[in-house]
Amino acid sequence: MAGLIRREDVDQVRERARIDEIVSAHVTLKPAGVGALVGLCPFHDERSPSFNVRPSVGRYHCFGCGEGGDVIEFVMKMDGLSFTEAIEYLAGKTGVQLRYEEGGNARPREEPGRRQRLLEAHRVAADFYAEQLMGPDATAARTFLAERSFDRSDAELFGVGFAPKGWDALQRHLQGRGFTQAELVASGLMSQGQRGIYDRFRGRVMWPIRDVTGAVIGFGARRLFEDDQGPKYLNTPETSLYKKSHVLYGIDLAKRDIAKGKRVVVVEGYTDVMAAHLSGVTAAVATCGTAFGADHAKVVRRLLGDTTAGGGMQLASGGTVGGEIIFTFDGDAAGQKAAERAYGEDQRFFAQTYVAVADDGMDPCDLRMAKGPEAVRALVDGRKPLFAFVIQAKIKQFDLNTVEGRVSAVRAAAPEIVGIRDRSQRDGYMRQVAGWIGTEIDEVRREVARAASTPSQRRPGSSDGGARPASGATPVADGGRPGAGGAPGAAPRLPAPDPRDPVARDERLALVAVLQYPQHVPASFDELGEDAFAVPAWRAVHAAIRAAGGAAAGRELSAAQWVAAVLDQSPESVAIVVTQLSVASLPEDREAAVAAFVEGLVRRVMDLGLKRRIDDARSRLQRLDPSDEGAYNAAFADLLAIESERRALRESA
Repeated sequence: MAGLIRREDVDQVRERARIDEIVSAHVTLKPAGVGALVGLCPFHDERSPSFNVRPSVGRYHCFGCGEGGDVIEFVMKMDGLSFTEAIEYLAGKTGVQLRYEEGGNARPREEPGRRQRLLEAHRVAADFYAEQLMGPDATAARTFLAERSFDRSDAELFGVGFAPKGWDALQRHLQGRGFTQAELVASGLMSQGQRGIYDRFRGRVMWPIRDVTGAVIGFGARRLFEDDQGPKYLNTPETSLYKKSHVLYGIDLAKRDIAKGKRVVVVEGYTDVMAAHLSGVTAAVATCGTAFGADHAKVVRRLLGDTTAGGGMQLASGGTVGGEIIFTFDGDAAGQKAAERAYGEDQRFFAQTYVAVADDGMDPCDLRMAKGPEAVRALVDGRKPLFAFVIQAKIKQFDLNTVEGRVSAVRAAAPEIVGIRDRSQRDGYMRQVAGWIGTEIDEVRREVARAASTPSQRRPGSSDGGARPASGATPVADGGRPGAGGAPGAAPRLPAPDPRDPVARDERLALVAVLQYPQHVPASFDELGEDAFAVPAWRAVHAAIRAAGGAAAGRELSAAQWVAAVLDQSPESVAIVVTQLSVASLPEDREAAVAAFVEGLVRRVMDLGLKRRIDDARSRLQRLDPSDEGAYNAAFADLLAIESERRALRESA
């Protein structure tokens, strides 16, 4: 497949990126036994830590919610990145030079070294602007913020700054830090004129725009002075870092709460994002100079985990199964158009889409100033389904006091009803639309049936069988299994062993030992047959270990390579269990005693397996007729061989 990262480079990134360092940026980890770390899970709310990380094997697993995987999967899930984006991000942090297969149409977007230079230029610029906000020339900027009820700490939280009015203040600062003119132009921080380059942003309030990893990739700027002939809002131009159709302002601050709460609130501007977050609506983001589109939808879907068909079902409690996307718009005509554009992206989600518009038309920033933070929260909580909002907006265009107006309203509403993804809701909305318009339900049904049978009348992206969102999936270059970490719906799970069963408990610990400490496992372990483990789940893991070459192969590999080799031999349902076992803790927490503990534990489980085989052999022997000497003698010889094998195991200890 064109444009994929080479397998060996992916492996190098996986080896160099220390999972404990990456996870520690999001989770406070504490030691939990030999080679193990534990913390509160970033993927669900919990009071007692159940999120386990084992740096030696490079994997994590939460025993509370089931999320698990390697360092790449953690970055993908935590930051809402595609596989390729996660690799590129980790490569930048670890200094790995990525190579792409021939024929890629969009990769590499920027040489890793150059990309890091541009990111550093933006970081320095953001610090420069933030420092200028407190200077004597930034009175107008501070007044602008104060008039909107933002104080100094608020500005610091969001990194708000001020661009001086001069033509080269930032240019001189960046060149003094060693950046070349070519780098400054490529970054979008400078514009090219007939007499050379100059600062793109001058005399404006500045908002740094960050990607999901927190790196500054561009800026949004608001005009302050009357002599500024530029547009009211000016953003960074399209660069190798900044693609406005992919960018959501505030995503770096909102991503964790979006992933946890399965809710994203899309507002219209930078001050709206600030007001929402300061009011407790911490899942708020905004587009940057463009309408919400397909690429924005991909970013949101990755953070929501929006992959479950049937999502979007609203509960009596007010919550929603599968997540929700809430759009806030001004109550004017422009807001109505924005709602209709957002409605065009509705089909890309399994989650339910909503709209929240204040009765007086105020945006979140104005609402916070006028009525306080609780009014912003109430606005979001009072959301209504987006398709209901759009249908009502269409109906309002017609004079419902006339027959012609009512007929036209029904015809305008019909394609929108056809586009409702949950077909079971359509009849209810037909009744509601009939009530809104003041007509008979049969008339609405006839018009909906006509719209459904006329493709040109259907809402774009809709289908009679229900819509399916664009996947937005990125091809996996290294043959990985997306979802193998245990996300809901990722794979059928093996039956859970009874934790009260001592045999199941001992077999589990033995497999933990083999996966984590193959160097201490007796050589005779690899001679065990496919029926050595009694529990089906553990038998499946043992089969993957045997397929990977047994403990002997593990002794020749690093801990991470050994677990990866077992995972390569595991079906998806088994891979989930392997990940769990690879990070689980052993009862022995003294490093000096681990070797003896592992050997004794594995021998005990092997002994149990041999005892089970002896019991089976004796049972077969008892059922045979001694007069059948051939079969009887063969069964007796088999029993003696197994007993001899058990004696040898015990004597070798």
